[in-house]
Amino acid sequence: MPTRRTVLATAAGVLAGLPVLGSASASLAAPVPAAGSPIPDTLASRIAVGARRKADEARFPLTHLAVGWTGAAEGAAVRIRTAKGWGDWRPLHGCDGGRDGRATARRALLSVPGGVGYEVQLPGAGTVTELNTVDGPTRTTAAATGSSTPLSTRTVGRPYLSRAAWGADESLRFTEDGTERFPAAYFPVQTVTVHHSAGINDDPDPAATMRAIYYDQTITRDFGDFGYHLAIDEDGRVYEGRWSGTDRFPVYGGALGPNGRPQMNNAAHVGGFNAGNVGVVLLGDFTSRQPTAAARQSLVGVLAAIVALGGLDPLGTTNYVNPISGSTRTVPTIPGHRDWAATLCPGDLFYPELPGVRQDVADLIG
Repeated sequence: MPTRRTVLATAAGVLAGLPVLGSASASLAAPVPAAGSPIPDTLASRIAVGARRKADEARFPLTHLAVGWTGAAEGAAVRIRTAKGWGDWRPLHGCDGGRDGRATARRALLSVPGGVGYEVQLPGAGTVTELNTVDGPTRTTAAATGSSTPLSTRTVGRPYLSRAAWGADESLRFTEDGTERFPAAYFPVQTVTVHHSAGINDDPDPAATMRAIYYDQTITRDFGDFGYHLAIDEDGRVYEGRWSGTDRFPVYGGALGPNGRPQMNNAAHVGGFNAGNVGVVLLGDFTSRQPTAAARQSLVGVLAAIVALGGLDPLGTTNYVNPISGSTRTVPTIPGHRDWAATLCPGDLFYPELPGVRQDVADLIG
């Protein structure tokens, strides 16, 4: 009987014989932690707010700001104060996710390097979580960045950061009494959904942003872990998201499924439609800007690996059935988040490009 590792290796080998979609850049714009470099604790302060809050001085220098609110999606805005003064107001929008069976709240996570204060205005009551993911006391040291992504090593050809490489604090996945907040549950892959994080573009520290997303989704939003399975930064590096097991392969875990293929670990990126639905998020905001060529190339490679492993048709349509709740939805096999819910994700400018992404995936698989 084939093992999960054999199936993964075979699929990666098939993809390895196909043309490489670009190689890793010789000089990447935004650095990531070097092996052995210190990883800090995340500093966090959560505050309940009314429709408006102004904080000239946050409780500590900010790297990120997480804002949640009730009411309409439109009408939320923020401005940030740095050492140079107050910036302009900007609308808040995010990628609203959540675990199956739970209410989905409005949520936005901002990268605010150099931020010392902020002002928010919201359609209703909400919360603000002040975050600093770079200046806390050292918690551990970073694992090495891999030269390629285990899903399809030679095809993706992009650096890969495991949770240990970008600095996930695994203790956050457990309550004080040791209970796992989001226990693993494995299901056959039916679809692979594309998201954007709706954060800043030209992020100077994407690993710090990964730690901010992780804290916000695990603790503030009570997902219990990172909501997406994989993330891709603007340099095309691939990051492990949701914990899936103790081996080196992200996304998958547990026993092989009834079809003899590897199963994904359930996550929290599309409320009500998570089980069997792999989530891949591009770091950045693609409402009025396209992803970089490097990010798109890595996305195509990752999608090709996942659909090949699942025996899926990247140009097809899937009659999705949630194996937990029985909820159904007919969507493209590679949908955008807005194919599932009323959201701007994965960005007004990028969403119309998804048919081309699907074709690129199909061409890569052959």
